[in-house]
Amino acid sequence: MRTSIALFTRDLRVHDNPVLHAAAAADRCVPLFVLDSAITSSSFFNANRAAFLLDCLRDLDAALRERGGGLFVREGKLVDEVARVVRDHGVDEIHLAADVSGFARRREEALRELGVAVHVHDASINAVPPLSLTPSGGGDHFAVFTPYFRRWETAHRRGVLSAPRRFAVPAPAGDLPGELHRGATSPDLAAGGETAGRKLMADWARTGVAGYADLHDALSDDATSRLSPHLHFGTVSVTELLDRVGTASEGARAYTRQLAWRDFHHQVLAARPESASRDYRTRHDRWRRSDRDFEAWRDGRTGYPIVDAGLRQLAQEGWMHNRARLITASFLCKTLYVDWRRGAQHFTDLLVDCDLANNQMNWQWIAGTGTDTRPNRVHNPVAQAKRYDPDGAYVRRYLPELSDVDVRYLHEPWTLPDDERAALDYPPPLVDLREAADRFAAARAAGKSRAVSARAR
Repeated sequence: MRTSIALFTRDLRVHDNPVLHAAAAADRCVPLFVLDSAITSSSFFNANRAAFLLDCLRDLDAALRERGGGLFVREGKLVDEVARVVRDHGVDEIHLAADVSGFARRREEALRELGVAVHVHDASINAVPPLSLTPSGGGDHFAVFTPYFRRWETAHRRGVLSAPRRFAVPAPAGDLPGELHRGATSPDLAAGGETAGRKLMADWARTGVAGYADLHDALSDDATSRLSPHLHFGTVSVTELLDRVGTASEGARAYTRQLAWRDFHHQVLAARPESASRDYRTRHDRWRRSDRDFEAWRDGRTGYPIVDAGLRQLAQEGWMHNRARLITASFLCKTLYVDWRRGAQHFTDLLVDCDLANNQMNWQWIAGTGTDTRPNRVHNPVAQAKRYDPDGAYVRRYLPELSDVDVRYLHEPWTLPDDERAALDYPPPLVDLREAADRFAAARAAGKSRAVSARAR
């Protein structure tokens, strides 16, 4: 009698799950999730992600019980807990999804030392496995998105798999934990779980995606899928999502391109795992160490409403509109000239969808230390506000103290009279944009000079 483990990591679903599909073919299957102490004791395990994860585990357990099983949940060091399950149930094989971080690779190597067969499924988390596409001219990964996307568009993708109808487990699964984290969550945190994710996906494919090309940057319209937390936790399969969305409309094609960015960043991190914390392409920056400026940014008190609204949305929802992520990150790295790693950590502290590859590589892209071919571009908050929140609706949604202020002041906050500002309890602009732009240009020029001097030595 063959017994398998379906080791869930970031693929918390029963539909289109290669790991569960393969493991359920055994005579007996243990659907296992380990609350790995290496993760739960780290800063990456924030209250928002813990709450969303618990929703996911409860929903997954219910779906598995409908099929004759249930989710086995263990807490501790992942490899030790898997080893116990292997011994207790005479397990012959382990199935799990491939992942790109150094942590995930070390976990996989340790599992291979348990003395049972380990099957790693490449297409569980990504549409295209991270290092399956390489440049024709040589190299282990694509460093520029556009040529990667051309290859990605034509790459083979597996078909969508059905959920298993029934499978046998070797013992009762047991109860799920009552809570995972004692910290306070964002008040408007979205619900997790495959049921919620599949409803979002169906609604998006049916009525939302067609307008994506025109509306995805419009902050006040909130016309994005909001599926990123479900993609991160794997309650929705990116393969099935692409299949559902298709390419028939301009909106679907634009959305598909955004999903390709997700795979692009995963292949960069797979090839360069150190870029999670080190510059992918150094600009020899000497970042400012201003706690005052960072804290004003973090708290949404910079005096630039479009920036502050993004940071307030993050605190309120544990999520932020993609255009707001670009604006707020550029303001920190280039207007305030504060290290991108500080901003990335703040996002990690709150975002429910915080994916290591996408969070770190998007921050590096904005900072100009990543894959952006225009490393010194700055997202001017005034121009961004006028273009993407022309009537100020997004700002007013998250900054209620400015709900009655004329839109001109929302776009150009330095024009707000001091007496009105005092009555609103809203701070003046933290920095003059022209002075900040000159400071950033000078800093990058100095970094370039340092690079030239280093090469000369």
